[in-house]
Amino acid sequence: PLLLAAALGAQATVIEGQQFDDKLRLGGSDLVLNGVGLRAVAWFKGYAAGLWLPRKAASGEAALATAGPKRLRMKMLVEVESKEFAKAFNKGMKRNLNDAERAEMADRIARFDRTVATLKVLKKGDAVDLDWLPDRGLVLSVNGRPLGEPFAGEGFYAAILKIYIGPHPVDEKLKAGLLGRP
Repeated sequence: PLLLAAALGAQATVIEGQQFDDKLRLGGSDLVLNGVGLRAVAWFKGYAAGLWLPRKAASGEAALATAGPKRLRMKMLVEVESKEFAKAFNKGMKRNLNDAERAEMADRIARFDRTVATLKVLKKGDAVDLDWLPDRGLVLSVNGRPLGEPFAGEGFYAAILKIYIGPHPVDEKLKAGLLGRP
């Protein structure tokens, strides 16, 4: 009964028919949904995304500086080949990191690409989680199943988050949504 009461008390935010719980537990910490957004180009809607943090943050800088576990979840609205997914990550990294930063992370970026490539295809409805667990690193999961080993370094996780909420995000509207702005 206690579990049922807790479940009934849970709230969720819905965007493009995708549900994002207002709270979740990750790495022993309670996180709050900072915001949700949609990655779209013209009429093409790629994925809905949600960002959970230990406490709300209104700017990309504040979100990146927040200590503790974090989760970025993308719920695929279309099927996409994993190589296209990896290509988008690399483009976002190039937009938000200088040459020295990318060189320092080159081994992890290459391993991330190889890990994503094992998927072949991300299907409509798949949930891709990018979790920061301070004691483990970046854990990449698809539909709750971790892929490969965790990636060390909070700087690497921050570099990935910058793709979405950094100074040169992949999508300004998505950034605004993830940061809780209309």
